[in-house]
Amino acid sequence: MNRMDRLMAILIALQQGNQTAAGLAAKLEVSRRTILRDMQALSEMGIPLAAVSGPQGGYYLMEGYQLPPLQLNSREALCLLFALEGLTRYADTPFNSERWTVMDKIKAVLPRETAETVHPMLDRLEVEVPKRKYTVPHLNELLDYASSNQWVSVFYHSMNNRRRLLIHPLRIYAANGFWYCDAYSQTHGEQRIFRIDRMTELRPEDPPELGEGDGDRHQGKSEPRTVHIRAKLTYRGMLQVERDEHVGEKISAVGNEEWLADFHLPVSEWHWAVQLFYALGTEAEVLEPEALRREVCAKAAGLLTVYESDHT
Repeated sequence: MNRMDRLMAILIALQQGNQTAAGLAAKLEVSRRTILRDMQALSEMGIPLAAVSGPQGGYYLMEGYQLPPLQLNSREALCLLFALEGLTRYADTPFNSERWTVMDKIKAVLPRETAETVHPMLDRLEVEVPKRKYTVPHLNELLDYASSNQWVSVFYHSMNNRRRLLIHPLRIYAANGFWYCDAYSQTHGEQRIFRIDRMTELRPEDPPELGEGDGDRHQGKSEPRTVHIRAKLTYRGMLQVERDEHVGEKISAVGNEEWLADFHLPVSEWHWAVQLFYALGTEAEVLEPEALRREVCAKAAGLLTVYESDHT
């Protein structure tokens, strides 16, 4: 980032409120001394800066000062358009029309030289999102509940059950083409992740009464019971497992064409682990725990029985 871009970034940050020299230095990846020199340069340019000392102090803009309309350089424009392009690949979002209109607005205000730089790069950048065919009619409603710290009753369609759950939404995020809600489930007594497209019939509920020792459980702060899993992976196995957002970073190379997955898994996700290593087949071998080895083996034996039987 050159100095003029940095001065503009400082002004934009100051428009949001007080900023310390140390905070700006960390954000812009320069030294505190550089920020102090930049503040001096801004003052000499006539920018009305003021400073307050103390723990809650910092630099701020005098009341009434406003920046002119925002100008984006080519990298900033590329950053915004690339992020928005990825959002358009989701089948449904909380802002279906806005994701297109904001892209059009950004493209419309870009200077011709900037646009000519950005568009060829944008054509060669891509956020890979699996194509899904679904709608999430309750996504906006759930987002409102999560932002207001509201408990919610939902009717949830899982692979094994269809029932009403009482949940406390903690965060909402997109991954692998789907929208998920990370929530504390009073019904299950633990924090879980739910697919939002499987939710219907949402309604607000009062917080449940806490039992003795519950404390912070419904805030998602309790530590779930876990099981330690270690497994050898081939190259193909590693490529499949590293896609998982929870386990992907727990893989390390241990030899030529051999990797080790070493992680702790919540006990509630045991059946997911069985299915994972069963689906990996010969691309993985569970080393521990022994109980997981036995279950994967039993599942494979069941499949073998099906295929060894006479086909009529």
